[in-house]
Amino acid sequence: MNAFTFNTTQRVVSAPGAAGNLGALAENLLGPRALFVTDAGIRKAGLESRAIASLEAHAIKVCMFDKVESNPSIGTVQSATEMALAAGCSGVVALGGGSSLDVAKMVALLAGSNEDIDDVWGVNNAKGPRLPLVLIPTTAGTGSEATPVSIITVSGAEKRGVSSPLLLPDIAILDAELTLSLPAAATAATGVDAMVHAIEAYSSRNANNNPFSALLAEKALQLLGGNIETAVFDPGNMEARSNMLLGSYVAGVAFANSPVAAVHALAYPIGGHFHVPHGLSNALILGEVLRFNADETANGSMQLYSRLAPMAFPHLDKLQDTSARCAAFIESLADLCQRLGLQSRLRDVGIAKTDLALLAREAMKQTRLLVNNPRVVAEADALAIYKAAW
Repeated sequence: MNAFTFNTTQRVVSAPGAAGNLGALAENLLGPRALFVTDAGIRKAGLESRAIASLEAHAIKVCMFDKVESNPSIGTVQSATEMALAAGCSGVVALGGGSSLDVAKMVALLAGSNEDIDDVWGVNNAKGPRLPLVLIPTTAGTGSEATPVSIITVSGAEKRGVSSPLLLPDIAILDAELTLSLPAAATAATGVDAMVHAIEAYSSRNANNNPFSALLAEKALQLLGGNIETAVFDPGNMEARSNMLLGSYVAGVAFANSPVAAVHALAYPIGGHFHVPHGLSNALILGEVLRFNADETANGSMQLYSRLAPMAFPHLDKLQDTSARCAAFIESLADLCQRLGLQSRLRDVGIAKTDLALLAREAMKQTRLLVNNPRVVAEADALAIYKAAW
């Protein structure tokens, strides 16, 4: 067995309504003043109200930063950090999607350490310390509450990441009530995103791929595959929503320690240049990347995908042939995305065939992710994958 390390969130609280108990859960952690990071949509829906009331009931003053945008910019991180420093915040809370959680991670680090943001990009370059940090996801998809990574847009379509165990929160609160109002399209896209996390963690060729991540990836696919359609088409089903939120978290822990690969690497330029939501970007190229990986039998992807198949789709267990089960797994994922109402082709989201070369060039910049792919992806390979997905 290869040597590995395994890091995860210190404490997880999973219960419908748990955000309304935030003050009691974190009163000995956050200190007297907390920066509350969220976005305008959350504020409009009032999803943050119970959490804020709970903080205030426990004498924790709240400084509100609600300007987080999709694919958050470096300017947003800097503005939030400046607010935290100016107010003397002693802790950071985020409630929202992955963008808000990623911003909060960076603010907790930068406000707690006074490090320059340009010094922390990359893997394990952050020195810390950070401020106490509580993350509360409102989508079952990104798994940001379980990962030591923050992805920020630095200029135009270019994204950069910080990866450090320092970014893991002190507490992750999984409150499925917060996901009940998530629209069907977002529920579907973020759910597929979480499934991709599990699939790529399981098959990652990263040196830190480990037995814990493998077991968690399997469990995540069982939870996600078994509940995503119910969550989309019966949105008030609390059990399905809870299982999706837990599945997203479990998949997040898996890929936090056994990192994702080419699906994400090729998805990032789609989101960056064409403003396609991240989960949908993954869904659009998932099948073609898996086919590309499985086509080279020496890398073991076919066997791995075959093992995963019945975790997400139990009926595939009856297929005994490895190749057939792998192929059925990939087709079942495509069929699932179609049933969920997600667009299936790159051209469906406004990408022209003439844009594919640009996407391939941009994907090659994602070296942090491409090195984890079971099969080496050259620029010509990326272009062929985009063409197949177009």
